[in-house]
Amino acid sequence: MEFADIHNTSYLFEYVSVLLFIAVAFGIIILAVVSSLLIVPQKPYSNKLSPYECGMEAFEDARKQFDIRFYLIAVLFIIFDLEIIFMYPWALSFLQLSTYGFLSMIIFTGFLGISFIYEWKKGALQ
Repeated sequence: MEFADIHNTSYLFEYVSVLLFIAVAFGIIILAVVSSLLIVPQKPYSNKLSPYECGMEAFEDARKQFDIRFYLIAVLFIIFDLEIIFMYPWALSFLQLSTYGFLSMIIFTGFLGISFIYEWKKGALQ
């Protein structure tokens, strides 16, 4: 590759579609913000501006111990939302996997089943 080939402007034309996509995206964002300011009336009132969390006013010490159900719901999220992501690549390459790949996924789903039973026994699904 010569020095003159690097400065050729034909390389820049490969990025025109990316720049066009970014320009359209920013245009849609600006259009959405401006239209929401024009269409929706902006009349804040005291309840709308008050601080809230979970729909209730804070009335106790923030260092109070949480109920165990909050932690169980977090564990449920990790188990059934994040761990399921590992099944997608396995399903895509299922035909190329050997018996070891199949058995490893059986063990993995077994652990998911055990954790589901644990959550069920603790009453987190109620």
